Amino acid sequence: MPHTIGFIQDLAVIMLIAGIVTVIFHRFKQPVVLGYIVTGVIIGPYTPPFELIHDEATISTLGELGVIFLMFWLGLEFSLRKLARVGTTAIVAALAEIILMLWLGYEIGRSFGWKTMDALFLGAMLAISSTTIIVKALDELGLKRERFAQVVFGILIVEDILAIAMIALLSGVASSGAVETTHAFTTLARLLLFMTVSLIIGLMTVPRLLHTVARFRRDEILLVTILGVCFGFCLLVVKLGYSIALGAFLIGAIMAESRARHAIERLMVSLRDMFSAIFFIAIGLMLDWHVLVDYAGPIAIITAVVVFGKILSCGLGAFTAGQDGRTSMRIGMSLAQIGEFSFIIASLGQSLRVTSGFLYPIAVAVSALTTFFTPYLIRAADPLTRRIATALSPALVSLFSSYTQWLSSLQPSGDRAAVLKLIRNILTQIAINLAFVAAIFVSVTYFAKYAHSWLITWTLRPPVRSVLLWSAALAISLPFLVAVYRKLKSLALLLAEISVQPAATGKFTASIRRALAELVPATAMIGIFLMVAALSSGILPPVELLIIALSCAALLLLVLWRWFVRIHAKLQIALREIFERPPET
Repeated sequence: MPHTIGFIQDLAVIMLIAGIVTVIFHRFKQPVVLGYIVTGVIIGPYTPPFELIHDEATISTLGELGVIFLMFWLGLEFSLRKLARVGTTAIVAALAEIILMLWLGYEIGRSFGWKTMDALFLGAMLAISSTTIIVKALDELGLKRERFAQVVFGILIVEDILAIAMIALLSGVASSGAVETTHAFTTLARLLLFMTVSLIIGLMTVPRLLHTVARFRRDEILLVTILGVCFGFCLLVVKLGYSIALGAFLIGAIMAESRARHAIERLMVSLRDMFSAIFFIAIGLMLDWHVLVDYAGPIAIITAVVVFGKILSCGLGAFTAGQDGRTSMRIGMSLAQIGEFSFIIASLGQSLRVTSGFLYPIAVAVSALTTFFTPYLIRAADPLTRRIATALSPALVSLFSSYTQWLSSLQPSGDRAAVLKLIRNILTQIAINLAFVAAIFVSVTYFAKYAHSWLITWTLRPPVRSVLLWSAALAISLPFLVAVYRKLKSLALLLAEISVQPAATGKFTASIRRALAELVPATAMIGIFLMVAALSSGILPPVELLIIALSCAALLLLVLWRWFVRIHAKLQIALREIFERPPET
């Protein structure tokens, strides 16, 4: 009971002071998110004369809920269709930002005389922008639906994915002193595999579930279902070793395809506002004035590098990918801060005992300062763009405009665009089906240790247990493998029709096209078998048992081919209905 009363007291103090501070900030037309950070500084343990709260750990936990709700809301508003439209720009800008900031952070750390690990972790901390801070700032400024904001959100998603690989790489460097790129690429591949499979399964199940629950017309039932699915999926993502923020975004993007989307937004907005406020207050709580004084010089330099480095890298990256000057400037200005991933990377260095104690407080201080600047930088983007355009010579402005128009002109049109779209659709379907096959074999291999302990009660020998598990995975995968073969054959026929012309091959045209249509899928299926064998090496049976399993699978295909085709067609139709449904306004 004393703990409960203390928590309520802390919550009362936070909300009362936050209410007063945010009213003042709103009165003077300042971003409310800054008011939350100032509130955290006021009530924090480093502000004299005495502490106003007592249980910082609980407040930080509530702040984590703020991250979940903010990222969930971002996923809810930023549909998968929008992500596909900004994909190229997002990848180019994110890579430019991460590479430049990694290098700048490392060089700055070394110039301060810090250890190599301190400098390396500093570079990683500066590489990733803060999704939660940007989402909140753009929301307050009423810019979340602008075109540049959609590109920013795409960049943030790419950053979060690359951050997972970066964390894996840093862990390897810290523990072995060597760069384990294989481990990092494997981690990234598994993450992409998990995202693909979870999105496809989620899109086929979650929107239907929510639509069914919404038909009861009971808000409390729908809210509990939403929270249960959201927290359950986030827990799964964390158990698999990924970011809880990434999990919240993914489940939000899945729920965005539900017909009950507007009801979900109406029910979740209050939870988002409350817990996101606590998240930003928790950032202010961590701001230690003593560190600001002791490391004022490095903090000021690092803050300046973050702001100017990210504006330069993200802005140039976006412009290189084909965005116009105004949009590129707004993108760069929006991403000029660090946040939650920087804290995760700093904490990783501390837990592995390879970084100095001052690095985490510096990360918090730089995050707080860059968060403070973010709304003002976003507002200043348009005036700064106009000034730069005025200062540049007309010839240079014309050159930049011509470059953007030239990139736009490279987009295919007419018959060529239709063919490329068809090829892209076939390749996408092949990739999705292969992702399911890979996920099935990886999952069966992962759970094999539990299955072995169960099968051992039947006194089966290890080779027999392996062939049973591998055959079960193959049987489940057969509908997807059939779909892959059929799509490969369609692709081979299309490519043969385009590449083999009668003018060059004469009377052999039909024979060559037919040979290519058979050879390409057969060769590709051999490569797929090798991939499956590598993924399932932990349960791969001996050669003689493997041949028996493959022979049984071939017999099963002959008998049930049409059934497998029908099953996959139903799944494909269900998925197409979701993506072809007109977006809600």
